[in-house]
Amino acid sequence: MVDDREPAARRPGGRTARVRAQVLDATVRLVARYGFAGFRYEQVAELAGVHRMTVYRNWPDREKLVAAALTRFGEQEVPVPDSGELRRDLVDMLLGLAAGLESTTGRALFQVVQGARENEEVRRTVEQVFQRRADLFGQRVDRAVERGELPPVDRRLLGDLLSGPVHLRVGRDLGPVTRADAERIVDVVLAGIRATATP
Repeated sequence: MVDDREPAARRPGGRTARVRAQVLDATVRLVARYGFAGFRYEQVAELAGVHRMTVYRNWPDREKLVAAALTRFGEQEVPVPDSGELRRDLVDMLLGLAAGLESTTGRALFQVVQGARENEEVRRTVEQVFQRRADLFGQRVDRAVERGELPPVDRRLLGDLLSGPVHLRVGRDLGPVTRADAERIVDVVLAGIRATATP
């Protein structure tokens, strides 16, 4: 039997992997609820169903625990649709983004971004999570340009133009982002990109 008290990083499989997942999931839920500095290790242990020494031994400080939880989240690939129909793919992507932002993990990420800017390890982890998402989007944009669906475009600018209204709506709690909302955003952005493309 695997001892739950052993560092999770040393024993990646079996029971230790389950314990690790439970602790990191609990951390995400608590960060979403209380913010970066508002949760206690005892709460993590209780919510995860493990002994509190398991949490302390594997993640000796709050920054390492939160960074590990966000890293696990970042490793969960968020697919960017590629049906061959750009407009539909971007609409589906925005709906997926909205759902992610409204999820427990999305709220936790927002709390960390707001409350842990001064912590280098956590800040770096957040940047890596965002970069992973940007890379996946950029690959889809590159394929769209190659196929002639889009003119050559600044991938970051396009991503910001598309995702900005979704972040704003969710962040201000203005109600759910509907498919009609996503379609309007995509149509306006694509029209602007195509109208201003260099011949």
